[in-house]
Amino acid sequence: MTGTATSARRARPSQGPAQVQPPAAPGLPADLEAGLRRLKLARIRALAPELLATAKVQRWTPEEVLRTLIEAEITARDASNTANRLKAAAFPVHKTLDSFDVTVSSIPQATFDYLASLDWIRTRSNLALIGPAGTGKSHTLIGLGVAAVTAGHKVRYLTAADLVETLYRSLADNTVGKTIDTLLRNDLLIVDEVGFAPLDDTGTQLLFRLVAAAYERRCLAIGSHWAFEDWGRFLPEHTTAVSILDRLLHHATVVVTNGQSYRMRDARARRGEATSTS
Repeated sequence: MTGTATSARRARPSQGPAQVQPPAAPGLPADLEAGLRRLKLARIRALAPELLATAKVQRWTPEEVLRTLIEAEITARDASNTANRLKAAAFPVHKTLDSFDVTVSSIPQATFDYLASLDWIRTRSNLALIGPAGTGKSHTLIGLGVAAVTAGHKVRYLTAADLVETLYRSLADNTVGKTIDTLLRNDLLIVDEVGFAPLDDTGTQLLFRLVAAAYERRCLAIGSHWAFEDWGRFLPEHTTAVSILDRLLHHATVVVTNGQSYRMRDARARRGEATSTS
């Protein structure tokens, strides 16, 4: 029996030839490697060894090799720059325009399409979204901000409370002007939740300084649940409030949102589903 078992094992069919990994492409010469590092062409440095080997076998022209390497570097840099701009924008959550359901919102489709085109950023116009909580203001602002970042713009998102706190801190070392200049290095400054908390006289003056500095130089996009005629409820000085609105609205698209709160509707829907399954 031992001999028969040994013969059976010897007669077992072969599992096929072993897979042989192709040899790795030779690395770049040291001087080329050093030069690409110095020029910070990281994607070309990573891609070049394998690409040059492929180009040699397939007889690519020098122009094809150069074009492929340059396109790969541009693509990698664009992706890296977009990621860095998204991080610098400091969005509290990631939302996109594609995930916003215009059909159930109060924003007209034509208005939404205009905002999504980002033409208002290129013309340094402002945007004001006014309406009650849960009607899509923050989603729209963040979605527009993400779209602007993807299009190559620099964007910064803050709530009004965070903005005023930042400006207040700069009062301590007399750097308000420098702080405002830093904020306005962005192509689009988004200030959400305007009016959630009342401002004192100093906070109102700081907000005015920012709006005045941005006037016709940069885009401001704001979200507030207060109608403009009610801004006196959180801005204590009437003259300053009028001056803020005058500069903010001179070149602006104003969108009034209304309707049922998305969050309340979703909460009721979830409760209904829970009830039906219990």
